[in-house]
Amino acid sequence: MSDSIHGHKVMELMLEHEEPLSREALKALMQGTFGAGARYHTCSAEEMDAEALIDFLEKKGKFIHSETGIATAADRICNH
Repeated sequence: MSDSIHGHKVMELMLEHEEPLSREALKALMQGTFGAGARYHTCSAEEMDAEALIDFLEKKGKFIHSETGIATAADRICNH
């Protein structure tokens, strides 16, 4: 799993972006940053593609939804 990107890195990337993103824009940002074939993992899941990670983070309540898209907040990133 050494080539896998932790979901925290994606959330940190979203914080750096500072603006809400559509799902498609987030996927494009992830692919541009980590590569089109990147695999992702979290503390409780692994071997996800970008779409699966976005779904996972959404189900875990890690996103803040608005009319302009999705964002996250530092307090939604676990520190373990």
